[in-house]
Amino acid sequence: MALLMKSAMLRSRSFSSAHRLFSCRRIHNPDQISQKIVAVLYEGKEHASFNPKFLGCTENALGIREWLQGKGHEYIVTADKEGPNCELEKHIPDMHVLVTTPFHPAYMSEERIKKAKNLKLLLTAGVGSDHIDLKAAAAAGVTVAEITASNVVSVAEDELMRILILLRNFLPGYHQICNGEWDVAAQSYRAYDLEGKTVGTVGCGRIGRELLKRLKAFNCNLLYYDKFSIGEEFEKETGAKWEENLEEMLPKCDVVVINVPLTERTKGMMNEDRLKKMKKGAVIVNNARGGIMDRDAVVKAIENGQLSGYGGDVWYPQPAPKDHPWRSMPYHAMTPHVSGTTLDAQVRYSAGVKDVLDKFFRGESFPEEYYIVKEGKLASQYL
Repeated sequence: MALLMKSAMLRSRSFSSAHRLFSCRRIHNPDQISQKIVAVLYEGKEHASFNPKFLGCTENALGIREWLQGKGHEYIVTADKEGPNCELEKHIPDMHVLVTTPFHPAYMSEERIKKAKNLKLLLTAGVGSDHIDLKAAAAAGVTVAEITASNVVSVAEDELMRILILLRNFLPGYHQICNGEWDVAAQSYRAYDLEGKTVGTVGCGRIGRELLKRLKAFNCNLLYYDKFSIGEEFEKETGAKWEENLEEMLPKCDVVVINVPLTERTKGMMNEDRLKKMKKGAVIVNNARGGIMDRDAVVKAIENGQLSGYGGDVWYPQPAPKDHPWRSMPYHAMTPHVSGTTLDAQVRYSAGVKDVLDKFFRGESFPEEYYIVKEGKLASQYL
């Protein structure tokens, strides 16, 4: 009898020890811990059901709702991101991950980051994390990452489109047709070919390089301003030439394209003085960030003819207020922030978000180029 009792006690201890070990593994395996993920996206409304690839809206939730909930995670998706009583504010104190996009950005200020006691990851579904106070995130030990290259081609194609729209003076002719008019002279008196024009990109990262590759076919004179030369091989491939000095490049260009991130260094860099240095009648395309431009200087340059056109899809703040002066200035080709959220781009950045979250849950590293803030350090482009 004593032997039976001793044997039972040993089995009980063995079971208890195994149970504690199993419980410990569950606690320390991030993939098994329920996390609260909040995604701030734009509303699809009636368009949400029109195309299965339309993943970037609140209704379709990046296509990862079932996957996240199947893993036991809480997934909150909202478009309501402004003001003290918005939906996002309710979840800030206990969320672990915030996913947002450049197209409908949730501005994460230092104040919001300090409130987010559980926050571990700020993830941009797309490219560009200037809606986040990066220094505050670094100080709080929060990782910031983005789905690098997911919409590079989309933005570069859009830039090329806007260059052509502005040079060919396309929009006045389009509006004529919509209004039942017909006046060839009203469009053609300020329409030009792209061939032979000098196009310069301010910044030559992934998007800038893709744009230059596409412009080669138009027989343009191509220039790029950046901190460093990309190298002889790329310059031979595209025919582009490196400009070490922005002030010297601007007067040479018929078209200037902005391709730098918004940082403390680039904020307002295209100010009145720099616009005056540009060739009179040049055009600017900016799909980077609205804050890189001096808003009122752009309006003034369009009105006095220093610029013959301005196009892009980025504003500050976003969404742009109804009285934003770029909406009503002449010779513009402005849209909401859409260049990087084509259906093809949505498939790419949605897949990227899922991959990053999967690695996050497993405690694995992301691809190095995805990191904007890692272990308290900012990526070089934001320094």
